[in-house]
Amino acid sequence: MSLKIEGVTKRFGSHTAVDHLSIAIPEQEIFGFLGANGAGKTTTFRMILGLLNPSDGLITWNGEKISYEQSDLIGYLPEERGLYPKLRVKDQLIYLGRLKGMSKKEVLVEMNHWLEKFKVPEYANKKVEDLSKGNQQKIQFIAAVIHKPKLLILDEPFSGLDPINVELLKKAVVDLKESGTSIVFASHRMEHVEELCQNLCIMHHGKPVLHGSLREIKRSFGKKNVFVQGDFDMGFLEDVRGVTKFKKTSEGVELQIESEDVSKVIFHELQNKGFVRKFALEEPSLNDIFIEKVGASYE
Repeated sequence: MSLKIEGVTKRFGSHTAVDHLSIAIPEQEIFGFLGANGAGKTTTFRMILGLLNPSDGLITWNGEKISYEQSDLIGYLPEERGLYPKLRVKDQLIYLGRLKGMSKKEVLVEMNHWLEKFKVPEYANKKVEDLSKGNQQKIQFIAAVIHKPKLLILDEPFSGLDPINVELLKKAVVDLKESGTSIVFASHRMEHVEELCQNLCIMHHGKPVLHGSLREIKRSFGKKNVFVQGDFDMGFLEDVRGVTKFKKTSEGVELQIESEDVSKVIFHELQNKGFVRKFALEEPSLNDIFIEKVGASYE
């Protein structure tokens, strides 16, 4: 089932939160949604879920408009968490699972599976308020996926988690994708998007500024990064033609260059200057691309 957003605009009075957004989200894939706060990501999610109606445009899933009849097929992890603090985890998940059309027995089977997977089987009888924020996050994630949704929307799923729990949740997201779930994933953390997503959309002030496959976006950006480590002053590299950014680090320098050819010039300039421990030419990071495409408006 593919999700299509066609010419969607959402206005709140004189404020346009989403402006002519058109993207197709392939099925059984993790699609990355990027943007600073206020870019329009959460408004877009609420329109996909049918909680808000678009001012213009159309959102379809498998060729049909999304309605409440299909809501049992969708899972949503909101950025602002929403569990009942006084309820036990088990009762919380039974209640939410029943809302999605599951029987109590089905909920308990899935709950036990997920609590084992997240290495917290003893939490079933604990109150939500007695758990740490990170563990509440795991329960919120389980609530979003317990009914085995075909479409899963994750809004900042890893915020507030320590690195071990981030890896646990990442693995769970990839497993869900491989079992057939289509996933839309919003994050501020570029490295997570880079690791998990093949296709993505970068939004800014409600408009898509980049949209497509990660590989193509990187290729079309053109610029590359060069990392040089050595025991001598490399400040002279800042003046090499084609170097667009220069940054000293504790071990050497990081450069952004206009094209691969510039790296040959840099390599030549380093000859006989001293011992070079590392010389690496790499693709631009998603962080580099995001800063260049979106960062100008912050200045």
